[in-house]
Amino acid sequence: MRQKKSQQSVLISGAGIGGPALAYWLDRYGYDVTVVEQATGPRPGGHAIDVRGPALEVAERMGVLDRIRGLSTDLRGMSVVDDEGKELFRTTERTVSGGDLDSPDVEILRDDLAAVVADAGGAGISYVYGDSIDRLEQGADDVRVVFHSGTKRRFDLVVGADGLHSRTRRLAFGPEEDYLHHLGTSLAVWTAPNFLGLDRWQVVYKMGGDLWGGMVMSVRDNQEVRVYVGFDWDEPPAESDTGDPHAQKRLIAREFAKARWEMPRLLEHMWGAPDFLFDSMAQIRMDSWSRGHVVLLGDAGYCGSPMSGQGTSMALVGAYVLAGEVRAADGDHTAAFAAYERELRGYVTANQELALTNKAVMDARDAMDLGEVEGEEFVADLRADLDVANSYSLKEY
Repeated sequence: MRQKKSQQSVLISGAGIGGPALAYWLDRYGYDVTVVEQATGPRPGGHAIDVRGPALEVAERMGVLDRIRGLSTDLRGMSVVDDEGKELFRTTERTVSGGDLDSPDVEILRDDLAAVVADAGGAGISYVYGDSIDRLEQGADDVRVVFHSGTKRRFDLVVGADGLHSRTRRLAFGPEEDYLHHLGTSLAVWTAPNFLGLDRWQVVYKMGGDLWGGMVMSVRDNQEVRVYVGFDWDEPPAESDTGDPHAQKRLIAREFAKARWEMPRLLEHMWGAPDFLFDSMAQIRMDSWSRGHVVLLGDAGYCGSPMSGQGTSMALVGAYVLAGEVRAADGDHTAAFAAYERELRGYVTANQELALTNKAVMDARDAMDLGEVEGEEFVADLRADLDVANSYSLKEY
């Protein structure tokens, strides 16, 4: 076994949630950690996301669970409406985005959770915003990294925590299409004023055909709403690959041109929303998450898609496990990465399967025109799969 250097250097690409969580643990284990992020600062907006199962324990071990609970969306329930705004269904037991309200899980806005995790890391972690990795040149003992800014540095390890469309993965493993598996759905989300007067409430607007309709939920003490729209397709829209938010907004406007209820007003706010996000729902499936001194974390290596509701939890658990195995291997990155994958592969597989179960449930409901009561058996199946996915038990490092 090679002798561990006095302070190994680690570069993490991506300052979302998994990257800063990994930085937190590695910094505490004595590593020299740099996080590089292409955006010029913390990214605003995004989905409401869930911290579930073993990820709750990771958050507790990081000392941030109470703060996360204090920033929860705190929804009281949901309703379903038709074109005219007539309420078709109401419940105070669950929401579409967060699941059962009496569970210990926490639903929180993505940008709020990202801020909590980054703050927990403290001043010992170096964050570099407005830059990215252009080239990776692997040697026997380290990786030479050429940044977009022109800076050149060497690191003992490089971690790609840069999401579904990971540039690190492309540089180290090859083209995205080798690993990307579409689920036949696209989703857009943006922030709008709470002109509906929602009070810790979620409203789902049902349409028909390939259009899911919309979902609106109040956030930030009811001052804002997050708006979601989704639709199915046989071939991914060309706009998915452009990275052009203006083209993506035009796509959404076309797809939902005939939407009723309050959708026209919500779409008006889409045009000026600085936090608009659009992407196709997809999974990343790889035989290995590491190559040489480079390893992948979270969505970059094993995205489950928002349909799993588990992406954030996988990132937090993955960060904890990866850091722990790096520490336990005492400088042997090959052993560390192999142990990381052995430990986490079953958990990842179960959560990716959960997304497919969720998709099947939604397709079955659409095909059979199931109401909420008739659909309870499907909800029960989904809950059972969620219990399996969350049965993973954390190791001690």
